[in-house]
Amino acid sequence: MQTLDLKKQYKQLYAPSAKAPELVQVPQLQFIMVDGQIEPGRRPGDSPRFQAATSALYGVSYALKFMSKQRTENPIDYGVMALEALWWIEDGDFDFDKPDNWHFTAMIMQPDHITAAMVDDAVAKVRKKDAAPILDEMRFAPFEEGLCVQMMHIGPYATEPATIAQMERFAVEQGYRFRLLHHEIYLGNPRRTAPEKLKTVLRHPVEPMEPTK
Repeated sequence: MQTLDLKKQYKQLYAPSAKAPELVQVPQLQFIMVDGQIEPGRRPGDSPRFQAATSALYGVSYALKFMSKQRTENPIDYGVMALEALWWIEDGDFDFDKPDNWHFTAMIMQPDHITAAMVDDAVAKVRKKDAAPILDEMRFAPFEEGLCVQMMHIGPYATEPATIAQMERFAVEQGYRFRLLHHEIYLGNPRRTAPEKLKTVLRHPVEPMEPTK
Protein backbone atom coordinates (compact mmCIF):
# COMPACT_ATOMS: atom_id res chain seq x y z
CA MET A 1 0.00 0.00 0.00
CA GLN A 2 1.28 3.43 -0.92
CA THR A 3 1.42 6.00 1.88
CA LEU A 4 1.41 9.74 1.24
CA ASP A 5 3.03 12.15 3.69
CA LEU A 6 1.14 15.27 2.70
CA LYS A 7 2.54 17.34 5.56
CA LYS A 8 6.06 16.60 4.34
CA GLN A 9 5.12 17.06 0.69
CA TYR A 10 3.62 20.48 1.38
CA LYS A 11 5.87 21.47 4.26
CA GLN A 12 6.59 24.89 2.76
CA LEU A 13 2.86 25.69 2.79
CA TYR A 14 1.88 24.19 6.14
CA ALA A 15 4.94 24.73 8.35
CA PRO A 16 6.23 28.28 7.76
CA SER A 17 8.51 30.15 10.12
CA ALA A 18 7.11 31.87 13.19
CA LYS A 19 10.09 34.25 13.25
CA ALA A 20 9.45 36.27 10.10
CA PRO A 21 7.00 36.50 7.19
CA GLU A 22 7.93 34.94 3.86
CA LEU A 23 6.81 34.97 0.25
CA VAL A 24 5.51 31.68 -1.09
CA GLN A 25 4.01 30.53 -4.38
CA VAL A 26 0.89 28.51 -3.64
CA PRO A 27 -0.04 26.13 -6.49
CA GLN A 28 -3.49 24.91 -7.39
CA LEU A 29 -4.72 22.41 -4.81
CA GLN A 30 -8.10 20.74 -4.38
CA PHE A 31 -10.43 21.11 -1.43
CA ILE A 32 -13.80 20.18 -0.06
CA MET A 33 -15.44 23.46 1.00
CA VAL A 34 -18.44 24.88 2.86
CA ASP A 35 -19.42 28.57 2.89
CA GLY A 36 -21.10 30.45 5.69
CA GLN A 37 -21.37 33.53 7.88
CA ILE A 38 -20.80 34.00 11.60
CA GLU A 39 -24.10 34.58 13.38
CA PRO A 40 -24.73 37.91 15.19
CA GLY A 41 -23.19 37.93 18.63
CA ARG A 42 -21.07 34.85 17.92
CA ARG A 43 -17.40 34.16 17.25
CA PRO A 44 -16.03 31.32 15.11
CA GLY A 45 -15.42 29.22 18.22
CA ASP A 46 -19.10 29.22 19.20
CA SER A 47 -20.75 29.75 15.81
CA PRO A 48 -23.22 26.94 15.03
CA ARG A 49 -22.63 27.41 11.30
CA PHE A 50 -18.84 27.27 11.54
CA GLN A 51 -18.96 24.27 13.87
CA ALA A 52 -21.37 22.44 11.55
CA ALA A 53 -19.10 23.15 8.59
CA THR A 54 -16.06 21.89 10.51
CA SER A 55 -17.82 18.68 11.55
CA ALA A 56 -19.03 17.97 8.02
CA LEU A 57 -15.62 18.63 6.47
CA TYR A 58 -13.80 16.32 8.87
CA GLY A 59 -16.48 13.64 8.53
CA VAL A 60 -16.18 13.56 4.75
CA SER A 61 -12.36 13.85 4.85
CA TYR A 62 -12.03 10.79 7.08
CA ALA A 63 -14.53 8.88 4.94
CA LEU A 64 -12.37 9.69 1.89
CA LYS A 65 -9.22 8.56 3.68
CA PHE A 66 -10.71 5.16 4.54
CA MET A 67 -12.22 4.74 1.07
CA SER A 68 -8.80 5.43 -0.46
CA LYS A 69 -7.07 3.05 1.92
CA GLN A 70 -9.55 0.20 1.44
CA ARG A 71 -9.95 0.24 -2.36
CA THR A 72 -8.88 -2.96 -4.09
CA GLU A 73 -6.81 -1.28 -6.80
CA ASN A 74 -3.97 1.06 -5.89
CA PRO A 75 -4.89 1.60 -2.22
CA ILE A 76 -3.39 4.79 -0.81
CA ASP A 77 -3.19 5.85 2.83
CA TYR A 78 -2.59 9.42 3.99
CA GLY A 79 -3.16 11.72 6.94
CA VAL A 80 -6.18 14.01 6.89
CA MET A 81 -5.03 17.60 6.50
CA ALA A 82 -5.82 20.54 8.79
CA LEU A 83 -8.94 22.67 8.74
CA GLU A 84 -8.51 25.92 6.82
CA ALA A 85 -10.71 28.98 6.33
CA LEU A 86 -10.89 31.99 4.07
CA TRP A 87 -12.36 35.10 5.73
CA TRP A 88 -13.92 38.28 4.34
CA ILE A 89 -16.66 40.85 4.88
CA GLU A 90 -19.26 42.00 2.37
CA ASP A 91 -20.25 45.29 3.98
CA GLY A 92 -19.10 47.62 6.73
CA ASP A 93 -15.62 47.77 8.25
CA PHE A 94 -13.58 44.79 9.34
CA ASP A 95 -13.34 44.61 13.12
CA PHE A 96 -11.44 41.67 14.59
CA ASP A 97 -13.35 42.02 17.86
CA LYS A 98 -16.79 42.09 16.20
CA PRO A 99 -17.15 39.20 13.75
CA ASP A 100 -20.88 39.76 13.18
CA ASN A 101 -20.33 40.49 9.48
CA TRP A 102 -17.61 37.89 8.84
CA HIS A 103 -18.11 35.47 5.97
CA PHE A 104 -16.06 32.32 5.55
CA THR A 105 -15.20 29.38 3.36
CA ALA A 106 -14.14 26.48 5.60
CA MET A 107 -12.16 23.83 3.75
CA ILE A 108 -9.82 20.83 3.95
CA MET A 109 -7.24 20.03 1.27
CA GLN A 110 -7.49 16.63 -0.48
CA PRO A 111 -4.69 14.70 -2.22
CA ASP A 112 -4.51 14.62 -5.99
CA HIS A 113 -5.97 11.13 -6.44
CA ILE A 114 -9.28 12.07 -4.78
CA THR A 115 -12.00 12.58 -7.41
CA ALA A 116 -15.42 14.21 -7.48
CA ALA A 117 -17.04 10.78 -7.64
CA MET A 118 -15.18 9.71 -4.50
CA VAL A 119 -16.33 12.86 -2.72
CA ASP A 120 -19.94 12.16 -3.69
CA ASP A 121 -19.62 8.61 -2.31
CA ALA A 122 -18.03 9.89 0.90
CA VAL A 123 -20.80 12.45 1.42
CA ALA A 124 -23.37 9.68 0.95
CA LYS A 125 -21.61 7.52 3.54
CA VAL A 126 -21.51 10.35 6.07
CA ARG A 127 -25.15 11.22 5.38
CA LYS A 128 -26.20 7.69 6.42
CA LYS A 129 -24.85 8.41 9.92
CA ASP A 130 -25.65 12.13 10.11
CA ALA A 131 -28.13 13.67 7.70
CA ALA A 132 -26.88 17.21 8.39
CA PRO A 133 -28.34 19.63 5.80
CA ILE A 134 -24.95 21.31 5.46
CA LEU A 135 -23.69 18.23 3.59
CA ASP A 136 -25.85 19.32 0.67
CA GLU A 137 -23.87 22.56 0.47
CA MET A 138 -20.42 20.98 0.39
CA ARG A 139 -18.48 21.38 -2.83
CA PHE A 140 -15.27 19.94 -4.24
CA ALA A 141 -13.18 22.40 -6.23
CA PRO A 142 -9.65 23.50 -7.16
CA PHE A 143 -8.24 26.60 -5.49
CA GLU A 144 -5.08 28.49 -6.40
CA GLU A 145 -3.78 31.50 -4.46
CA GLY A 146 -0.57 32.21 -6.34
CA LEU A 147 1.97 34.49 -4.70
CA CYS A 148 1.28 34.99 -0.97
CA VAL A 149 2.83 36.27 2.23
CA GLN A 150 2.54 33.79 5.07
CA MET A 151 3.76 33.30 8.63
CA MET A 152 3.15 30.95 11.53
CA HIS A 153 1.22 32.65 14.33
CA ILE A 154 1.77 31.17 17.77
CA GLY A 155 -0.70 32.25 20.43
CA PRO A 156 -4.39 33.06 20.87
CA TYR A 157 -6.50 33.91 17.84
CA ALA A 158 -7.15 37.31 19.45
CA THR A 159 -3.50 38.31 18.98
CA GLU A 160 -3.46 37.58 15.24
CA PRO A 161 -3.81 41.28 14.22
CA ALA A 162 -0.22 41.98 15.30
CA THR A 163 1.08 39.13 13.14
CA ILE A 164 -1.07 40.23 10.20
CA ALA A 165 0.29 43.78 10.54
CA GLN A 166 3.83 42.38 10.48
CA MET A 167 2.99 40.43 7.32
CA GLU A 168 1.53 43.50 5.64
CA ARG A 169 4.59 45.62 6.46
CA PHE A 170 6.78 42.89 4.99
CA ALA A 171 4.65 42.78 1.84
CA VAL A 172 4.99 46.54 1.36
CA GLU A 173 8.75 46.37 1.89
CA GLN A 174 8.91 43.74 -0.87
CA GLY A 175 6.84 45.91 -3.20
CA TYR A 176 3.52 44.10 -2.78
CA ARG A 177 0.11 44.77 -1.28
CA PHE A 178 -2.57 42.46 0.09
CA ARG A 179 -5.35 41.31 -2.24
CA LEU A 180 -8.27 38.91 -2.07
CA LEU A 181 -9.05 36.90 1.07
CA HIS A 182 -7.34 36.37 4.41
CA HIS A 183 -6.47 32.68 4.88
CA GLU A 184 -5.98 30.77 8.12
CA ILE A 185 -4.83 27.16 8.63
CA TYR A 186 -5.56 25.73 12.08
CA LEU A 187 -2.80 23.39 13.26
CA GLY A 188 -3.97 23.24 16.88
CA ASN A 189 -7.16 22.18 18.61
CA PRO A 190 -8.36 25.08 20.80
CA ARG A 191 -10.21 22.60 23.04
CA ARG A 192 -7.01 20.69 23.83
CA THR A 193 -4.25 23.26 23.42
CA ALA A 194 -3.46 26.20 25.68
CA PRO A 195 -4.19 29.50 23.88
CA GLU A 196 -0.57 30.63 24.10
CA LYS A 197 0.57 27.44 22.31
CA LEU A 198 -1.92 27.42 19.43
CA LYS A 199 -0.33 27.33 15.97
CA THR A 200 -2.11 28.98 13.04
CA VAL A 201 -0.68 29.55 9.58
CA LEU A 202 -1.70 33.02 8.40
CA ARG A 203 -1.60 33.61 4.67
CA HIS A 204 -2.59 36.45 2.39
CA PRO A 205 -2.32 36.68 -1.43
CA VAL A 206 -0.37 39.68 -2.69
CA GLU A 207 0.04 41.63 -5.92
CA PRO A 208 2.64 44.19 -7.04
CA MET A 209 2.01 47.72 -5.84
CA GLU A 210 1.22 50.21 -8.56
CA PRO A 211 4.27 52.32 -9.39
CA THR A 212 4.11 55.82 -8.04
CA LYS A 213 3.51 58.53 -10.64
